[in-house]
Amino acid sequence: MNFNTFNTQENIICKLFNIKYPIIQGGMVWVSGSKLAAAVSNAGGLGLIGAGSMKPDLLREHLRKAKSLLDDGKHIGVNVPLLYRLAEEQIQTCLDEGIKIFFTSAGSPKKYTKFLKDQGCTVVHVTSSPALAKKCEDAGVDAIVAEGFEAGGHNGRDEITTMCLIPQVCDTVKIPVIAAGGIFDERTIAAGLCLGASGVQLGTRFLMTKESSAHQNYKEMILKAGPGDTRLQMKPYVPVRLLKNKFAMESLKLELECAPVEKLVEHLGKGRAKLGMLDGDIDEGELEVGQASGAIHDLPSVDEVMLKLSSVFN
Repeated sequence: MNFNTFNTQENIICKLFNIKYPIIQGGMVWVSGSKLAAAVSNAGGLGLIGAGSMKPDLLREHLRKAKSLLDDGKHIGVNVPLLYRLAEEQIQTCLDEGIKIFFTSAGSPKKYTKFLKDQGCTVVHVTSSPALAKKCEDAGVDAIVAEGFEAGGHNGRDEITTMCLIPQVCDTVKIPVIAAGGIFDERTIAAGLCLGASGVQLGTRFLMTKESSAHQNYKEMILKAGPGDTRLQMKPYVPVRLLKNKFAMESLKLELECAPVEKLVEHLGKGRAKLGMLDGDIDEGELEVGQASGAIHDLPSVDEVMLKLSSVFN
């Protein structure tokens, strides 16, 4: 392996995004708004606004707020799930506000990569398999986030773990790889780099900070979570890792009864993620979180988290 990944002066991800440490904060719906993204970028990483839960006008507000919070010379990126019906409008809003770093997910990397590259942007796509990673490279992205199924939220159907995924993706593509899924501390960052990645992306760890917009009820439930308190569910529809609660167990019952997809979609309804993650209904809400939740037992500031995480590179 190339141990220059531990040397931030030589690290390709640091150079790609012009950041101090190759640590990316995942763009999470209802959790990663302007305050969290700016705090991570100010602390030397790359903060991402999660656009999946925002209409273009709200996204614009967060982008402008983030700019007002950023230190001189710092910048943020945006995660845009391409399956969202307003993705094209979101992308244009970001371009209008001067965003130059795009992380795309949940869709074909061919859809917007060339367009964004022609606008002078850096494009990263999230993948869950070596085959998709190769398609991303062929589409011209600058880097890949290879996310194992330990991660919270929507996951790949192949259920490849981070430990197995990262080496296979690194063997498949020549562009930089960012490891994600189950990464939450110094040990797991070092592991991701030793597996061949040039950087890491963390979601749940940054969700569990003072600056994240997750509801306090949701954060308190995660603090009490054990190693087996999440489950990959809704697989017949769209696989998603959830914290076990009343809604999740009802969904599981439907799956075990082999209910048709239409029944699962009906049960999910609309606004479940907002209900749980932002509004704090921990019974009826959809609580997206990664397996790292079982190992996180504190709620520090972003600065405190980054001070610990960056020790890998010092």
